[in-house]
Amino acid sequence: MNTTIAGFARQCRVAVLVLAALTAILGVGYPAVVWAASRIDSSSADGSQVTDARGCPAGSTLIGVDPQVRAGQPDSYLHARVLGSADDPMVTGDPSASAASNQGPNSGTSARNIEARRDVISQREGVAPEQVPADAVTGSGSGLDPHISPEYAALQIPRIARNSNRSEAQVREIVDRYTEGRQWGFLGQPRVNVLEVNLALGHTVCG
Repeated sequence: MNTTIAGFARQCRVAVLVLAALTAILGVGYPAVVWAASRIDSSSADGSQVTDARGCPAGSTLIGVDPQVRAGQPDSYLHARVLGSADDPMVTGDPSASAASNQGPNSGTSARNIEARRDVISQREGVAPEQVPADAVTGSGSGLDPHISPEYAALQIPRIARNSNRSEAQVREIVDRYTEGRQWGFLGQPRVNVLEVNLALGHTVCG
């Protein structure tokens, strides 16, 4: 009887020690290591947040934002691609849903949306429809693309300059500043971060 009790007590002590050790390793040590590793690039760990000139959170460098112009106000924004999913070809959906349109290349709906976007953008920018680049009229595959092509950005420079009382050279310098090259020199294509350009133009999200 005493031997049985002693053996049981010994097993309980071992179980408690194992529980304490695993709690320390997996409940404290491992989370601490993961947290410390995340601090190596804290901006990325915190969602790559971007603030405007007043310090207000304006978005993320990784998530697209297409600014909406108030009625009657001149449009001096750099516009993004179609983000999220929506029935209206020119109205963006909810970027937080990370949803694309799911329309294939043979979709009649996609073809009609592309033509509608091309007409709207050509009128907004004062150019012929055939001058509108492909990424301007096609939705982002992820629904969250924060970038546009340098060609689409260049198309918008005259309007931005005209409506913001800047020269085209000044706007182009800002766009160039936030134009990223190919990753590692050979992956992807050059791209322009829409949010960072708009913040550099002086747009703010603070009231």
